[in-house]
Amino acid sequence: MTTLTTFVSTSDRQRPGVRAAVRSIQVFTLILLLLIGIGPLYWMVKGAVSPPTELTTQPLALWPDRPALGNFSAAYTDLSVGRYLMNTFLVVGGSWFVQLFVSATAGFALSVLRPKFGKVVYGAILATMFVPYTVNMVSLFMTVIDVPFLHINLGDTYWAIWLPAGTNAFTVLLAKQFFDALPKELFDAARVDGASTRQLLTKIVLPMSKPVLAVISLLAVMHSWKDFIWPLVAITDPEKQPISVALAQLATQAPQDQLIAAMVLAVAPPVLVFVVCQKYIVAGLGFTGVKG
Repeated sequence: MTTLTTFVSTSDRQRPGVRAAVRSIQVFTLILLLLIGIGPLYWMVKGAVSPPTELTTQPLALWPDRPALGNFSAAYTDLSVGRYLMNTFLVVGGSWFVQLFVSATAGFALSVLRPKFGKVVYGAILATMFVPYTVNMVSLFMTVIDVPFLHINLGDTYWAIWLPAGTNAFTVLLAKQFFDALPKELFDAARVDGASTRQLLTKIVLPMSKPVLAVISLLAVMHSWKDFIWPLVAITDPEKQPISVALAQLATQAPQDQLIAAMVLAVAPPVLVFVVCQKYIVAGLGFTGVKG
C-alpha cells in the first residue's frame, strides 16, 4: 500500500480522481491477498463438509446444499485422527523445547561468553546451512539407530525426532544476532556483582529476549508440524506417527470427505496458534529483522 502512494505526488493525491483510484487499487489488492490467503482454507473447509456425491457433481459450488458436519467427528474417531494429533503434539512439543534450549544456550555462549574457539564453532554451525537437508538424512539415520559411544537405538522413538531438531543453524544465528545487540554493560555490571554464568542467562538474557524466543518458537513449531520425510524415516510404527505422515497413508484408503476433514483438523492447531500469538510473532520478527 505504501509503495503505491510513493509513485503519486502529494499534490496529485489531493485530487479526488487520483485519491479514488489509489484507494480502489488498495482495496483490490487487499481483497486479492485475502483470497490468496483465506481462499484455500475456505475451500478445504467446504470440501470437508461436502458429501462425496456433491464433491464429484458440484466441485465448484461455494457451499454444499446439505453440509455433513459429522465428517469431523468421523475423521477424529474412524480415521484415528485424534491419536495422530496427540502424537504430533508430542513430536512438536519435544522438538520445540530442544530447539529453543539449544538455540538459546548456543547463542548465549557464542555471543556473551565468547569462548576461545567461538568463531571456529560459529563458522562450522553456519557451514551446515549450505548442506541440503536430504544429504544428511542417511548419516543422521545411521546415527539414530546406533548412537555413538552410547550404542543405543533411538529408532521408533520420539527422541529420534527431538534431538535432531536442536541442530538448526538458522535459529542459533537468530539468537546470537539478538544477543549481540544486548547492552554489554549489563553483563559487566552483573559480573561485578558476582552473577554466575547461569544467572547471566536466566536473569538477564532470557527475560530480555522474549521477541527472538517467540520467533524461534514459531519456526520450531511450524517446521516440526509440517515435517514429513524425517518422521516417515525415523518412526515406522503407525501407532506413533504424526499427522503429517498419517495423512499420506490415509489418502489411499479413507473416504474423500473424511480425508479432507482430517486435513482441516490437522491445519487448525497451527492456524489457531498464529491467530492467538500473532502480536508477539510480528513483534519478534521486527526485532530480529526476519522478512516474510
